[in-house]
Amino acid sequence: MTNIKILVCDDHEILRKGIVELLNLQEGMEVIGEAVNGLEAVTHTEKLEPDVVLMDIQMPDYNGLEAVKKIREQNQEVKIIMLTVSDEEKDLYTSIKNGANGYLLKNMNLNDLFAHIHGVLKGEASFSPGLANKLLYEFKSMAERLQSQKGSQYNLSDREMDVLELVVKGYSNEEIGDLLFISQHTVKKHLGNILQKLHVKNRYQAANFAVKEGLIDDQE
Repeated sequence: MTNIKILVCDDHEILRKGIVELLNLQEGMEVIGEAVNGLEAVTHTEKLEPDVVLMDIQMPDYNGLEAVKKIREQNQEVKIIMLTVSDEEKDLYTSIKNGANGYLLKNMNLNDLFAHIHGVLKGEASFSPGLANKLLYEFKSMAERLQSQKGSQYNLSDREMDVLELVVKGYSNEEIGDLLFISQHTVKKHLGNILQKLHVKNRYQAANFAVKEGLIDDQE
């Protein structure tokens, strides 16, 4: 069985050497290189072709976030796991945006680190406990902001977008009222505003228009 080839990138020598030693003691894993700064992380990845890169964030000559972005520009295959002390949301979001496959905190259990290395090679995302929830919350918030922006193109309020989404899903006025805790009269008022703003004649045309224009995703 071929060993997993790993590149360890960290400017703290004692910590880096410790990680290297522990990984080399693990059956099936082999550290093929070390990088002490972001520039070396980029050049060593290109030269050594590791399977997995363990990347710290706070490093000189490109920080880890910049290094990930530059590596991704030339290599889409290598798996990159951030291994850091930072639990800052901005670092988490930026690392994933730049192409990292995982984000782990250095205080994690050693066996968990080994498991995450194996997992990321199987296509699994690797996150320390709690960080995955932060990421999912951010994606949910982004989706909500995007939908709100789409509605604003037609001057639809957030509540009108809620009603329109339920119309697309085929709910009746009574069902919409129950789901949104509003009266049928209020539903009809919102629906009338929607028809007027979208320049359509009925709820069916409104639903078709909303899906066609990307206002509502009918696959949800």
